[in-house]
Amino acid sequence: MQQVKRWLVIEMKSMLVIGGGIAGIQSALDLADRGFHVYLVEREPSIGGHMALLDKTFPTNDCSMCILAPKMNECNAHPDIDILSYSEVAGLSGEAGDFSARVMRRARYVNEDKCTGCGECRARCPSKVPNEYNSNLDTRKAIFLPYPQAVPRVMTIDKDHCIYLTKGKCGVCRKVCSAGAVDYEQEDTFVDLDVAAVIVSTGFELFDPSQMPEYGYGRYANVITAMQYERMICASGPTSGHLETSPAKQHPEKIAFIQCVGSRDMQHNPYCCSVCCMHAVKESILAKEHYDESQSYIFYTDLRATGKGFEEYTARAEKDYGVQYIRSRPGQITEDAGTKKLTVWYDDTVNRKVKGLEVDMAVLCTCLVPAKGGEKLAKILGIEIDESGFFENMDELTSPLDSKRSGIFIAGYCQSPKDIPESVAQGSGAAARAAEVGSA
Repeated sequence: MQQVKRWLVIEMKSMLVIGGGIAGIQSALDLADRGFHVYLVEREPSIGGHMALLDKTFPTNDCSMCILAPKMNECNAHPDIDILSYSEVAGLSGEAGDFSARVMRRARYVNEDKCTGCGECRARCPSKVPNEYNSNLDTRKAIFLPYPQAVPRVMTIDKDHCIYLTKGKCGVCRKVCSAGAVDYEQEDTFVDLDVAAVIVSTGFELFDPSQMPEYGYGRYANVITAMQYERMICASGPTSGHLETSPAKQHPEKIAFIQCVGSRDMQHNPYCCSVCCMHAVKESILAKEHYDESQSYIFYTDLRATGKGFEEYTARAEKDYGVQYIRSRPGQITEDAGTKKLTVWYDDTVNRKVKGLEVDMAVLCTCLVPAKGGEKLAKILGIEIDESGFFENMDELTSPLDSKRSGIFIAGYCQSPKDIPESVAQGSGAAARAAEVGSA
């Protein structure tokens, strides 16, 4: 008698990942490789998050985009991942294993299926606005691609600055688009998704140092943030990898890195953001690699080099690159009106003296704070946030990735301060927890 084999076919459930930074990308890839269908929702026009804007990563000084871009492209090409960029979660109902999510897809006024990302429309657009992806150091057009490696590679029209959408004039981008992708009549739409579990990985944003006027940010041209420094020293940035002082456009010889700007401060954010010590060390090393005559000074409260290889990294910066560590808390930065040089006034906590150091550029290592909209998203998802705006987990030790609502998990900086490797690890961990729900 012929034996008949019977195969049990299990239909894998879908998953929702909110936030397309490195943690969300890792979660999506892990789940998709397990056979789950993943909806990756990102509010910006491209996935990648802040990691896409960095030049190098510590402690290896590897190219940030060289690590991230392959993962972004893998997400885009994966048959089980749908990238819903320029979108936000508007509602969630149901329970673990059977959620119904509503996602608002904002009108980008460009048809994603038709756009080739050729850039002809951008080249011809007459409207210029500050470029937030380069920390407002240069301008972009009203129709734009955030950066060359953006995924999806689709143009977006900024409706607040488009001459046609605001005044009914121009229309150049539609005229020159050979693919016929520009669609001024496009509107916001909503899609409903059935998912088994949700992973929240909304990341962070940068503290605004203008809230601390003693440092002169916004008043002194040569006081910049660490992210502005990253964009300047990156070859794809607004200065093509050159550090420049203003208005002389000269390379800075002396650079001060000010730690804990807006963090470990009861007036602003009481917590340590976990990364500013090490990215100051990295940026001081990069300055020396670019300009051998440069001298970097790191003003620190205490160096928190807790990751693998971090202690050796800080020691190498001092030994091989001549970085000088000054244990202190700077109280004020002043500017010479004629030379535009800066003086960092600080309390030397070792020698108990108030001192001043003249530099050409001061870099403010600002606190990283939870991304805007966290409170609204928490209400939509039915989860909780703490007093600092981080999403609360079930238990710090036993359930660090579980929110207080079953089936919803948290990964990356939105859960607590952490660096890129920790965010990637949590992204994988959250994916494993979500897979347990999806397989139940």
